[in-house]
Amino acid sequence: MVRWSTRITPGDGRPLRPFRWWQMFRRSVLSIALPSEGREVIHAIEVKHGGDLETGEIMASLYVDGRRAAMSRVPARFPVDGGVIEVRTSEAGLRRCAFVAFDGRERQLQPDPASAEGRRLRLSRRHPAASRALAAAAIVALVVGLGVNLLQLAEPLSRIPVIADSLGVFESPIHLPWWLNLGIGLAAALGATDRALMMRYHWLLDSGAAT
Repeated sequence: MVRWSTRITPGDGRPLRPFRWWQMFRRSVLSIALPSEGREVIHAIEVKHGGDLETGEIMASLYVDGRRAAMSRVPARFPVDGGVIEVRTSEAGLRRCAFVAFDGRERQLQPDPASAEGRRLRLSRRHPAASRALAAAAIVALVVGLGVNLLQLAEPLSRIPVIADSLGVFESPIHLPWWLNLGIGLAAALGATDRALMMRYHWLLDSGAAT
């Protein structure tokens, strides 16, 4: 907890700006109502995925009743009444944004309806069959992309003299043209983005540059 708390800096009190459509893939805003001093207080988390212009660090901001109360680079853990709000990201977007109570119970924060996460959640509620198909396609794209990359990378790595002398040279059964590799890579990126919008994470499929 000490390591996480040293990342937190006081907020400047500025108001939370409304979400705009052009920010869908560069900004995430999620919120939750938590009891505090006998009333419901809105706690919102804002993450700008582009990172700081000078340091490149991705920062998370905590807003309490619409005013920025604290900031932290991710992964972040903000103390709030009754527990903490944990924020983690991956290369594709959000990995986790949840309130964790002192007794261990968890509640995921709800995304702004105008955000990419909010639109994806609305799709899953209105069209559950289509949402499940999209989620399955995302997994297939990531599995195929991972498998193809591993097979194609194994061959040049096996030609390193130390490896070749001890294990031999691996001949990859797959040699794809550049345009097909590009297509597979784009499909995997779209799959990773869809999983990030739903805050789904698996250590093997989604571990690229996770924080």
